Amino acid sequence: MTELYVLRVFCGGDGGGGNPLGVVCDGAAVPAEPDRQALAARLGFSETVFIDDAARGVVDIYTPTARLPFAGHPLVGVAWLLRHLGRPVATLRPPAGEVAVAYDGDLTWVRGRPEWATGRRTEEYGSPAEVDALPAPPPGEGWLYAWAWRDRAAGGVRARAFPRRGDGIREDEATGAAALTLTHELGRALDIRQGAGSQILTRPRPDGAIDLGGRVALTEIGRTGRA
Repeated sequence: MTELYVLRVFCGGDGGGGNPLGVVCDGAAVPAEPDRQALAARLGFSETVFIDDAARGVVDIYTPTARLPFAGHPLVGVAWLLRHLGRPVATLRPPAGEVAVAYDGDLTWVRGRPEWATGRRTEEYGSPAEVDALPAPPPGEGWLYAWAWRDRAAGGVRARAFPRRGDGIREDEATGAAALTLTHELGRALDIRQGAGSQILTRPRPDGAIDLGGRVALTEIGRTGRA
């Protein structure tokens, strides 16, 4: 058994919402990729992340069925957790590449690139009410990020995320990679309200990278048991 932190990432300003994330701080306790995949499947979170080198920020990310080179909510969560444990980092290193980290009050920011967030289709709806009325998941196949303007002038967006990949995750409460994709497509900073009560902040940078920011809360500290 190894220690497992469960976080909620991209919480709303009132502390609600947030996408659950499992974090295994001692990645060496689960060294083999098949065992990591099995553990992620058993835990059932949309993502589980393994910290392989806290000092250097080396991490490994899994959904219940696949290993990911980049994902926003696990990286924001890990960056927050390392600061919470007294080990803040300036850079995280998932397989996709180096991810800059910044801390600003209760917000944790990570920086990603649009080419790291492929495979997510965005679809604009006419109003937030239309987005809210969608079943979970809507009919069809493939990753869908459904969104509508809440306040176009202010960059306010209402969104819901549907992985539709057959792994039991009917709806993703807060999705950094999809928010990165939408920000790239719209070319502007966004304040995204997603799921039941989550908030994702984004800001594009001159070099094409995009910052993802949000609040994180610690839900519990437990043990993984056997993978």
